[in-house]
Amino acid sequence: MTIETLIAHYGFAAIFVGAGVEGETSVVAGGVLAHRGLLPLWSAGLAAATGSFFADQLFFAAGRYFRDNRRVKKMEQRPAFAKALVMLEHHPILFIMGFRFLYGLRTISPMAVGTSQVRARTFLLLNGLAAILWGALFTGIGYGFGGGIERLFGDNVSVSSLLPIATLVVVVLFGVAQAVRWLHHRHADHCVERAAAKRTAEA
Repeated sequence: MTIETLIAHYGFAAIFVGAGVEGETSVVAGGVLAHRGLLPLWSAGLAAATGSFFADQLFFAAGRYFRDNRRVKKMEQRPAFAKALVMLEHHPILFIMGFRFLYGLRTISPMAVGTSQVRARTFLLLNGLAAILWGALFTGIGYGFGGGIERLFGDNVSVSSLLPIATLVVVVLFGVAQAVRWLHHRHADHCVERAAAKRTAEA
């Protein structure tokens, strides 16, 4: 069975599961496949958004209602869990809207939010909005990227050859985002150190 046949039969389900479990690569691949006409673009975007939404609601529920579970307690011991709680405390709305885009915090963050004082209704609304934005963004990246590759190499490029390239694009995008984030935090820490040194000197 060819990949085109598999996608024709299971495309929506595959993107739905992939968005919740694997993440951006599946969603970008869905956009590429939509560009090739194997899936409707709206279907690929909807599958990405709903898959991400339901997965994060499940993780939130685990943190909210099963905090004494052994697996949840094990997650709480990870440094990323404490980091997520600190970021949530300082910028709750921005963090809930943006944790999908933070490498290393994608899965653990909704569980951390579940253990906090954030209301379930608030998380539901923000999570839904963030999932729509995330799904539309990465599906759009895949859709646009597929068009760019075809303009460069022609229409004979196979779907199976596009997917690894799309994966590489996602990795590069995340690498750039993490580099910018690291530089921002380094600059902020430097400013804090300078301010502290200045106060000490004035004293």
